[in-house]
Amino acid sequence: MEIRWLEDFIALAHTRHFSRAAETQNVTQPTFSRRIKLLEEEMGTTLVNRQTLPLSLTPAGEEFLRLCEQVTERVRLSRERIQQIADDQARRIVVAAPQSLLSYVLPEWLARHDLTRRVEPYLRATSWLLADYFQALERDECDLALCYWPRERVALDIDLTNHESLEIGTETLVPVCAPDETGRPRFALPGQRRHPLPCIAYHPRGLIQRVIEARLTRLSQAAHLVTLNENVQTANIKELVTLGYGLGWLPWRAARRSLESGELVRAGDERWDVALTIRLFRSRQNLHPGLDALWHQLQETRHDPSLSS
Repeated sequence: MEIRWLEDFIALAHTRHFSRAAETQNVTQPTFSRRIKLLEEEMGTTLVNRQTLPLSLTPAGEEFLRLCEQVTERVRLSRERIQQIADDQARRIVVAAPQSLLSYVLPEWLARHDLTRRVEPYLRATSWLLADYFQALERDECDLALCYWPRERVALDIDLTNHESLEIGTETLVPVCAPDETGRPRFALPGQRRHPLPCIAYHPRGLIQRVIEARLTRLSQAAHLVTLNENVQTANIKELVTLGYGLGWLPWRAARRSLESGELVRAGDERWDVALTIRLFRSRQNLHPGLDALWHQLQETRHDPSLSS
């Protein structure tokens, strides 16, 4: 049974005439009559009294008419609601972010700016490298990209000609490791040339690893490290560091609770910290209807003090 059969029956009940009902349904009379007959066969009884003029409904037809009106009204309302959901989804702005920002920054930032219903996180982006975010912006796979960004000069192969950004906060990478039996760091910077410290590092082509390496080269004291593992996601690095496999640099927001509980300890003092900013990027060619208004709204707030580490 199709919804249009129910709509046909309602039209017939209102016009009490096959020809006029067929016209209102934009079909030929033979087609319309065949649909009504199929409907009666489906219901297993006669719904229309064809012996009267104008025709009338049988008692079963009157009861069925009420059901048809209820069902078609529910379908109409459902269609409207589904279309509204689709329209809302089409208007939502998609933001891509690495796992650590998605976990520790984005929810608070969206809530603070009342953007939870307007901006949708893009979960496929949590393990991307920096270049992937800008490629996604260029092909409109996402509308915004929330990224860590260096505060000091770092060579990055990123063309920002067609992009603009806003700084929304800051972050600090801190060197951490598991404690030994006395609560002291199991691996303490700077290490020794003959006995380098095991390091759980970020992906070598990722921004964070480049920033860490650039920072270390600027220090007067060299760090002696040997890389045991390279990872994209902060959560994976934190897990390996917590298990005692080596030291690693974690965003302060990701490490704070573990440091407070003693599950992790600092592997070096503030000299070894790495400063980052948190920046929101967009492509100037993006034509999303709500993006300009959102961008202007965010420009008015600029840097969010609550997002400073």
